[in-house]
Amino acid sequence: MALMQSSMAPLGSSIPSFRLVDVVSKQLLSQDDLMATHGLVVAFICAHCPYVLHLDEHMASASNQRIERGMGFVAISSNDVVNYPQDHPDRLREQAINRGFQFPYLYDEDQTVAKAFGAVCTPDFFVYDGNGLLIYRGRYDGSNHKNDVPLNGEDLLSALDTHLENKVIDANQLPSAGCSIKWKNNL
Repeated sequence: MALMQSSMAPLGSSIPSFRLVDVVSKQLLSQDDLMATHGLVVAFICAHCPYVLHLDEHMASASNQRIERGMGFVAISSNDVVNYPQDHPDRLREQAINRGFQFPYLYDEDQTVAKAFGAVCTPDFFVYDGNGLLIYRGRYDGSNHKNDVPLNGEDLLSALDTHLENKVIDANQLPSAGCSIKWKNNL
């Protein structure tokens, strides 16, 4: 398990276009389908990474509250399932159901979406405003499965709440850290 940090894409970047299948509903969804009034959170996660499993249930609960306030949310898994079968779409579906995801969980089979976003680790978070411009990227909070820092989502959730209050998010943001995205051998 290689620990990686987010690439910290430039703030103000436009959301990349994508069309991926939701592992639960089997619907083909795009960024336009998912964009809500106040924007869209894109979370690159997977079913086996201990950094993701540490926070995914908390993330699901917290995101459901922000969805009610007009923020869109989507999770995407881009891991190579040939070498990492524990991230197969069937396992992602189980994760979504077991953790109470009330948002789509998409599978990026050819990994082009992760590359377009500049995602490098799981979890890796990107927040776009209602115009599709990047306003936050980085970590959920300072906790992980190896430390005693409280799991509260303070970095991401504070940014979301600030945005939902029509205030400017502090540009001083910390990178996420987690397992590397499991790239296919030919990428």
